[in-house]
Amino acid sequence: MSQDVPAQTPETLFTGSSQMHALVRAHDWASSPVGPLASWPTSLKVLVKTLLGSRYPMILTWGPELTQFYNDAYSLVIGDKHPAALGTDIRGTLAEAWDSLAPLVLEAMTTGVASWVPALRLLLNRSGYREESYFDVSHAPAYDDTGAIGGMLAVCAEVTPRVLSERRTRLLRDLSAQASDTRSVAKTCGDLAKALEAHPLDVPCALLYLRADDGRSLTLCGAVGIGQGGPLSPERVLLDPGSRMAAPYLRALEGERVLRDGLEALLSLQGGPFGDAVGTLLFQPLAGTGAAAPLGVLVTALSPNRAFDEGHASFSELLSAQVSASLRNARAYEEERQRAEALAALDRAKTAFFHNISHEFRTPLTLMLGPLEDVLAQVPVTEGARKDLELVHRNAGRLLRLVNTLLEFSRLEAGRIDSSFEPTGLAAFTQELTGHFRSAIERTGLTFSVECDGPPEPVWVDRQMWEKVVFNLLSNALKFTFQGGIRVRQEVRGNDVLLRVFDTGTGIPEAELPHLFERFHRVRNARSRTHEGTGIGLALVSELVALHGGDVSVESEEGRGSTFTVRIPRGSSHLPADRIQAARQQESTAVGARPFLQEAERWSDVEPAPPAEVPSSPPAEAPRGDLPRARVLVADDNADMREYVERVLSPSFDVTLAADGQAALEAARANPPDLVLTDVMMPRLGGFGLLRGLRELPSTRAVPVVMLSARAGEEAAVEGLEAGADDYLVKPFSARELVARVRSMLELSRMRRDSLRQELLAMSLRESVQARDDFLAVASHELKTPLAAFRLHLERLERSLGEDALGRAKSPLESAGRQVQRLHALMETLLDVSQLTTGRLALELNDVDLTAVVATSVARLREEVARMGVTVTLDAGLPLVGRFDKLRIGQVVTHLLANAAKYGQGRPIAVRVAAEDGTARLTVRDEGIGISEEDRARIFERFERAVPGRNYGGLGLGLWIARQVVEAHGGRITVDSKPGLGSTFVVELPIEGLKAA
Repeated sequence: MSQDVPAQTPETLFTGSSQMHALVRAHDWASSPVGPLASWPTSLKVLVKTLLGSRYPMILTWGPELTQFYNDAYSLVIGDKHPAALGTDIRGTLAEAWDSLAPLVLEAMTTGVASWVPALRLLLNRSGYREESYFDVSHAPAYDDTGAIGGMLAVCAEVTPRVLSERRTRLLRDLSAQASDTRSVAKTCGDLAKALEAHPLDVPCALLYLRADDGRSLTLCGAVGIGQGGPLSPERVLLDPGSRMAAPYLRALEGERVLRDGLEALLSLQGGPFGDAVGTLLFQPLAGTGAAAPLGVLVTALSPNRAFDEGHASFSELLSAQVSASLRNARAYEEERQRAEALAALDRAKTAFFHNISHEFRTPLTLMLGPLEDVLAQVPVTEGARKDLELVHRNAGRLLRLVNTLLEFSRLEAGRIDSSFEPTGLAAFTQELTGHFRSAIERTGLTFSVECDGPPEPVWVDRQMWEKVVFNLLSNALKFTFQGGIRVRQEVRGNDVLLRVFDTGTGIPEAELPHLFERFHRVRNARSRTHEGTGIGLALVSELVALHGGDVSVESEEGRGSTFTVRIPRGSSHLPADRIQAARQQESTAVGARPFLQEAERWSDVEPAPPAEVPSSPPAEAPRGDLPRARVLVADDNADMREYVERVLSPSFDVTLAADGQAALEAARANPPDLVLTDVMMPRLGGFGLLRGLRELPSTRAVPVVMLSARAGEEAAVEGLEAGADDYLVKPFSARELVARVRSMLELSRMRRDSLRQELLAMSLRESVQARDDFLAVASHELKTPLAAFRLHLERLERSLGEDALGRAKSPLESAGRQVQRLHALMETLLDVSQLTTGRLALELNDVDLTAVVATSVARLREEVARMGVTVTLDAGLPLVGRFDKLRIGQVVTHLLANAAKYGQGRPIAVRVAAEDGTARLTVRDEGIGISEEDRARIFERFERAVPGRNYGGLGLGLWIARQVVEAHGGRITVDSKPGLGSTFVVELPIEGLKAA
C-alpha cells in the first residue's frame, strides 16, 4: 500500500526569514523559464535552498536562459539592480560586464571545469554610473537530477577597496621615492609628474601650480594627461579676487578643498579603465612649512569610474600632502644650496679682502716703522718722548705681525702660498728659535727647558714656516701658563720627526678641543695673560704643518696644562717636487722673533700696584675749598694701553690701574672710585662682568662706568649701554676725547647726586604736606566737638531767657549763632580739603532731583545773602532726576552762591537749572567785579582768589572744592567773565536716562 507524498510549496521549501527567502517565496516562477516550483528538479531546489542559507555572496544560473537565483549577500554586489534581477537572465543584469564574465560562465557550463579568478575587474552600473570594481570569483557547474550540467553556481567576494588601497599606496610610495633624493624644485616637479603619469587609473590628469615669490600669481610647473596652456591648464594664473577662473585656486590657497563638476565639454579627456569622459577637477592646497603660506595648488582630475567617497577623499588628501612634502624638501635643499653658495662666495671675497688689505697695510706700516727706528737710533729726545716713540714702535710691530699673519692665511686659502723646502739641521734650528723666548718666559717666574734631538740626515722644511710654527706654539703656551713651566722636546720616532710643546697652564675644556685649530676660534672665558688675539695662530700652525705633509694634535686637561704635538715626515718624497729648494716669488711675511717677544715681554710685566688710597674728603690741613681730585679706576689687560691712559688722565685725576676685571672689582670694593674706565675683553673677568659686579654692590652701584672696546658700530655701543654702562668709547680715541668723556661723566655723576638730593627734598616736602593734610583732618574733627557743644549752649540759652531778656539779647545771640555757623562751615571745608587731597572722597549716589537740590540750597542761602543786600532769582523748570550725591551737589551750589555774593557788589544773582542735550546745566550769574583773563586760569586752584592782592575774606578753597566734586560726578565747571561785567559759572553734569517729569 503506497502513501501519498504531500506537494512542496515555496512556503514549505524556503522557510528562511531573510529578504531573499521572502522574495523567492513571493516570485511568480510559473511565468519564468524554470517554470513552477513543482516542476523543478530536486537538485535545483537543493541548490536554491543552500544558496539562500549562505551568508557568502552566491549566484546560481539555471537552464539555457541563465535564469538567476542569488542570496542576500549577493544583492549588495548588484546594487540598485536588486530585486528586479531575481528570476531574470543574468546576461541582462550584468550586460556591461558580460564580456568579462561570459567566458567563465560558459566554460563552467560546457566543460564542467570550475574556475577561480582573483581581483577580476568588472564594469558595473549598480550605483548610477559606470563603476570600476574588483571581485575574487569562482564559477562551477551545477548538475541536475540526471547528472547533466543544468546551470552554473558562482561564489564571489568584492575586493574593490583592497585593490584600490594597494594601488593608491603604490602611487604614494612612488611619490615618496621621488622626494627621497635632494634635487631642485624644477626637477622635483618633473619627477612628481612622471610618478603621477604612471598611475592614470587613480589620477587621469594633474596640474602642479606653484605660487610666485610675490604671491600674486601661480605658475604651472608640471602637467600630466593634459596639454599645458589649454583653457583649464593656463601657464600662469593671476590671483585676482574678481576673476572667475582664479576663484577655485584662491579658495584652495585659503585651505579649502574645491570640486568643479560638469567640465566634460571643456576637458575632452578620457580616464579610468574604460575610457570614459572625465568630468570633475579637485583643487587642493600644497601646504608650506609650519604656518607659512601654501606653496601652491595641486589640481587633479577624478576617475569617472570611482565615486568621490570618504576613501577617495582621504587618498586625495594624502596625495597632496606627499606632493607638498616633496616640494618642501626640494625648496629647503635649494635654499640650503643657495646659502652654501652665498657663504662660499663670501668666504672667497673675505679671503681676497684679507689678501688685498694686508698688502695695503704693509706699506704705511713700513713707512711708520722705518722712520721711528731712525729717530730712536739717531735723534736725542726726552725720556717721556722716547717712551711714547717706543710705545708707537712696539704696537706698529705688533700690527705688522697681525697683518703678516692675515696675509699668510689669505695665501693659504687661495692656494698661492710661496714655499721653499730646504734640507735643515732641524735640531739646531729649533734650539735656536726657542732660545729667543727663554728670557721672556723665565722673567715670568716659569721654568723653561728644551731638548732637541734630530735624525742624522737633514730634515726638509720651509724655514720661514717652521719659524712661525715654533713661535706661535711658544707664544700660546706662555699666554695661558701662570705657574710651573714650559718644556720643548723634539725627537725622532720611526719615519717622523715630532716637536712637542708641554705647558702647565690653564688647560682647555674637552668640548673645545675639536675646534681648537679652526679659523678664528677662541676658547671662551679662558684665563690668559691677555684676551687680545685674532684666533688664527693655531689654525695657521695646522695649515703650515699640513704643507709639510704632517699634522698637529693637542692633549689637554683643565687645570693641568696642554701638550701640542707637531709631526712631520722625514725625507722629501711627500713634498711637491716644484717647491724643493724653489726660489721665492713673493715678498716674505716672516717677521722674526722680535714682535712675538715684545708682546710676550709686556705680558710678563709686573702687575701695576694700586696707589695709596685717596681720602674721600679733604685732609684736615688742606685749606677750605681745596677738594680732592676725582679718582678714576682703569681696567685693561694691555700694559701699553694702561700706561697710555694713565699718562693722559693723571694730570687731571688720580688714576688706579688694574690688569683685569677681577682686580678692578676688588679695588673698587676696597675703595670705591668716582669713575671706572674698563676694557670689554679681559682675562678672569671681562668688562661686562665687572659692570655687573659694580652694580650689585650698594657702595659702587652709582659709580659711572665708561667702557672701552675695539668693536665699532652702533650695535656694540647699544649692547654696552643696555648692559648698564654710562658711556661707550670705541678704540682708537684721542687723548682730548678721553679726557672730555671722563670729565663729562664725572659732571653727570655730580648732577645725578644733586638731582637725587633734590628728589629726596621733594619727597620730604610731600611727606610734610601729607602730614599737614592729616593734621587738618584730625584738627577739624577735634574742633567740631566743642563747636557743636557751643552751638547747643547757645540754643539752650535762648530757650532759658525770658521774653524781655531775649529781646535785649536777640541781636548778640543771632550774631554769635552766625559765627558758629560760619566756623562750622570752615571746619567742613577743611575736612573736604583733607579728603580730596588724600583721595578719600567717596560719593553717595542716589536718584536725586537736581532741581529740588538747587532750590533748597538757594532758599537756605537767600536770607543770608539778603543781609548783604543781594537778591537771588531762581529759574528752575521741570524736575531733573539723576544719580547724584545730594549733599555734595548742595555744597557746590552753596560755594557758587557765596562766591557770587562776595564779588557781586550787591547786585542781583540769577540761578538757572535746565536740561540741554541730555546734560543737566546749572548756571550762576552775577553782575559783580568780574575776573580778568589771566586770573580765570587759576581761580579753580587751591588757595586762589578772583582778585589777588585784595582782601575779600575766605580761604580760596570754595571753587576748588566745587570743581573736585563736579569732576567726581563726571561733569565739568567753567566760567565766562570780563572785568566789570560780572561772571557766569556753568556746571554741566551727565545724566544717563535723563528723566524730566
